[in-house]
Amino acid sequence: MMISTRGRYALRVMLDLAENSQNGYVPMKEVAERQELSLKYIERIMPSLVKEGLVEGVHGKGGGYRLVKRPEKYTVGDILRISEGDLSPVSCLVSGAPPCGRAESCKTLPMWKKLYSMVNGFFDSITLKDLLDG
Repeated sequence: MMISTRGRYALRVMLDLAENSQNGYVPMKEVAERQELSLKYIERIMPSLVKEGLVEGVHGKGGGYRLVKRPEKYTVGDILRISEGDLSPVSCLVSGAPPCGRAESCKTLPMWKKLYSMVNGFFDSITLKDLLDG
């Protein structure tokens, strides 16, 4: 499993919002400058974060985005699953995947299931606040 640019950027944006949210709504132009990210790329990530209720946005003067909860209420796992989709290491474990005809006799399935559980458990145990606190 590889975390894509989309997932890494989503985490950086969320961390930036957590660090700078005391000023209200944070313009994405400022986030892009601080994080040295493409504004256009950030603008493609934000709709899914809004749709899933992680951030809220306001357009126009004084607009931007802000977190809807405190940083300790966001897990890295939630952010990555929203930006990346399923964190499954193999296609047969992806949510909604058709059942595999080989599952009963598959010698590697228990290993993949354990890795999947470990990855999700690891990312779900880390919050934005943990990352901010180092």
